Amino acid sequence: MAALSLEVLGMLAFTLVAFYGVAGWALIRTLRQERRKVDILEHQDRMDTYSPRALAELREWIENNPDDPLVDVARRQHNECVTVLRRTDRHFYDWSDEEIARLEQV
Repeated sequence: MAALSLEVLGMLAFTLVAFYGVAGWALIRTLRQERRKVDILEHQDRMDTYSPRALAELREWIENNPDDPLVDVARRQHNECVTVLRRTDRHFYDWSDEEIARLEQV
């Protein structure tokens, strides 16, 4: 059996550290986000489901695709998020009061 070179062992060590480092970071970040969601839901029974950018993109899609068979579902989801943002005081995504005030139902 041939011995592995120092370069191969170094690359193996780097790959393992990088993989487990990224995986560990992603796990910790996800658990923190989920804890934040649980905290919000313990305080109130509903939570915003879209970030400001995602809700703007959803609205744009609704406006650009009025004949799509899924437009009614998208409209309901958009309007539900707007309603939740207006009725709750804690939000998962970074919404400013000005952004919420400018939102309209579609």
